Amino acid sequence: MKELSPFELKDELIAVASKEFQGEILNAGRGNPNFLATLPRKMFNLLGKFAIEESEFAYSYFHNDLGGFPRTNGLYTRFLMFLRSQDEKAGSSEMLVYLSYAQDQLGLNVDELLEEFVNAYLANNYPCPPRSLKNIEKIVKKYIVKEMCNNSLDAEFDVFPTEGGTAAMAYIFNSMKANKLMKAKDKIALITPIFTPYLEIPGLPEYDFEIVELRLDPKLNWQLPQSELDKLKDPAIKLLCIVNPSNPSSTMMSMESIHQLKEIVDNDRPDLMIVTDDVYGTFADNFVSCFSVLPYNTLLVYSFSKYFGATGWRLGTIALAHENVFQDNIKKLSTENQNKINTRYSIMTSEPENLKFIDRLVADSRAVGLNHTAGLSTPQQLQMALFSLNSLVDLKENYKQCCKELVRSRCELLYSSLGIKLVEDVNIVNYYTLIDLKTMAASLFDDEFANWFEKNNKVNDFLFALAKETGVVLMPGKGFGDTTPTLRVSLANLKEYQYEAIGKYTRRILKEFYENYKG
Repeated sequence: MKELSPFELKDELIAVASKEFQGEILNAGRGNPNFLATLPRKMFNLLGKFAIEESEFAYSYFHNDLGGFPRTNGLYTRFLMFLRSQDEKAGSSEMLVYLSYAQDQLGLNVDELLEEFVNAYLANNYPCPPRSLKNIEKIVKKYIVKEMCNNSLDAEFDVFPTEGGTAAMAYIFNSMKANKLMKAKDKIALITPIFTPYLEIPGLPEYDFEIVELRLDPKLNWQLPQSELDKLKDPAIKLLCIVNPSNPSSTMMSMESIHQLKEIVDNDRPDLMIVTDDVYGTFADNFVSCFSVLPYNTLLVYSFSKYFGATGWRLGTIALAHENVFQDNIKKLSTENQNKINTRYSIMTSEPENLKFIDRLVADSRAVGLNHTAGLSTPQQLQMALFSLNSLVDLKENYKQCCKELVRSRCELLYSSLGIKLVEDVNIVNYYTLIDLKTMAASLFDDEFANWFEKNNKVNDFLFALAKETGVVLMPGKGFGDTTPTLRVSLANLKEYQYEAIGKYTRRILKEFYENYKG
């Protein structure tokens, strides 16, 4: 079992808990939130009702559930009349706020926007352009600048909506190989602990990259020591992957670390490619992505799944500056390699050498030959835009504060019942937390037991005992690259009283291990 991915191990623990424990199973292993944004979903339904009525008009004389494309002329006027006929609870007034913001703050033509929204809901055509619908891209870009860059980004950029952050990861690794930016045995740096697939994907036979770990230090509240950042001065390291805020330690990269990284890039590694996965950024205070500070070097991956409670929607996005190191590194390849790459994309354009890297990502996502049918489904793009608008019009950030307070109160309750002190730090996000069993053992019992627990690698034994005896399912920090005996707890997917129970049960099982150790 020790070689299993933590997500596969979780399934084994659930099976044990289901078989052996008769009470309530408390699965805090996965990070799927049990909260979600309702208003943008109401907006989706409202637009859908209008879109269907508009579609039905086209062939109404058939009386056979046959619809057509909505009429463009007078669409916005008819929509205003439609909104007046709707119950206020359906969100009609909020929809006007969304459209007003899009017109006033983004300069969008509301007639064109509404037409795009209606047709997106009906999904009556291929995504066009394939990378992103025109107006929806502008909305998503504004959201990214607000939430990922704290309203500060000195670069023009493009967006590629994807089927969640996971698809974005797969597309990026695939395109980097296809464009010869990375080859077998090349070095890839990972800031660890990190979301497990970033550890697993580089080792697959089709990539076979060499991993260099930059280890976060728990003694520095899970920040990077300068000595770890200095590893990036090695020119053999081609790519740096960051999850920020981190998973599983759930800590935002400090501005000091980001500026230290910038100094290394500016002075030593201007060719360094960076991928930053910032899905948890909206749970941090005053979050600033590396994409904001190093836009030329950084490709941003963002998923809407956690913040909006939308893991089932599969909504993610890739953002990349117009001027970027990925494109320039392709130009530095040998003539032979560039010719091979150009041949790959020659069916798309007569000037493949000028094809932007983000458009290569789109093409590669559909094996190039299906580029004309690429792109995220239009209903998904519509919901993504509505999620973005929900954040943009929420000037007082009421929804964000509710989400933050929810996970943070759960964290406080968990640590209170564990009987150990909760570390306070401005960079801690609390979407997850790592329970350090060694520190807990030393605090509640003694150092000798704590050292024995770590030396004998008892974490998996502890997890199975916890699942079997109490029905609590957690994940080992080791599966994310942590070298200390820790357990990852998701603070997003259970109720408050259940986190109190997890704390008490964890403490109880640790006491049993101590009593067995004492004999």
